[in-house]
Amino acid sequence: MSNKFIVNFTPTGMIPTKRENPYVPIVPDEIIADVKRAWECGITMVHLHVRDGVTQSPCYKKETYAEIIGGIREFAPELIICVSTSGRTFNELEKRADVLQLKGDLKPDMASLTLSSLNFNKQASINEPAMIMALAKNMLDQGIKPELEVFDAGMINYAKYLISKNILRPPYYFTLVLGNIACAQADLLHIGIMIRDLPEQSVFSLGGVGDHQLPVNSLAVSMGYGVRVGLEDNLWYDRERTKLASNIELLQRIKEIGIANQREIMPPGELRSILSL
Repeated sequence: MSNKFIVNFTPTGMIPTKRENPYVPIVPDEIIADVKRAWECGITMVHLHVRDGVTQSPCYKKETYAEIIGGIREFAPELIICVSTSGRTFNELEKRADVLQLKGDLKPDMASLTLSSLNFNKQASINEPAMIMALAKNMLDQGIKPELEVFDAGMINYAKYLISKNILRPPYYFTLVLGNIACAQADLLHIGIMIRDLPEQSVFSLGGVGDHQLPVNSLAVSMGYGVRVGLEDNLWYDRERTKLASNIELLQRIKEIGIANQREIMPPGELRSILSL
């Protein structure tokens, strides 16, 4: 059990719009500003999605990612930057892997890799085996560490299959997302089984969807595990849904929970060392 914990900040996601929550950052300047506030509060890494500035719909273009990454690097060169290769909206390899082609200072440190298809409340995320392998091999070739997103225990088993094929290489970083309607729920048994099944040389964070974000994050901090937190997964500050959250409010609360548990946020450089980035 560590006295430091990872904060994986998820400011935007693919779904929330300003109609649901006016604090959701959409355009690059807004995302960069939110990441700067988060950096000043204390985070270890950021998990980025980009949007079309007019429609607020998901975007995949590396040029938009480059604008955001470049803006973040100006004030936080050590921050670990992870980009999305999600299949929820786009399922052509050329689009999903577009961001992986960035080079130099604009190249992301990590990229998300969801390890199976799954259903969300109103939409499916399609991740066929050939697509997962192609994305993983692309990341391996580009020197980009996968953020292994898992929503149930079967996805961890598939990670082990990819490890056996030498497509994934240690050390591994997993994000366990709990509470989605069609996947592992946010209870101790599901969480315990998934943690037990992680391969050796794994680092991980726990995230909760909607009302599950706070209890899952609280459990993670108390145990010295990493947390995934931000408006991507949860728009509300309170369980009764009387107050819309902002990213900085969610992060400040996590920092306070860490202080109460006598734990501090892991600096990016330390996680870089652990993950051999």
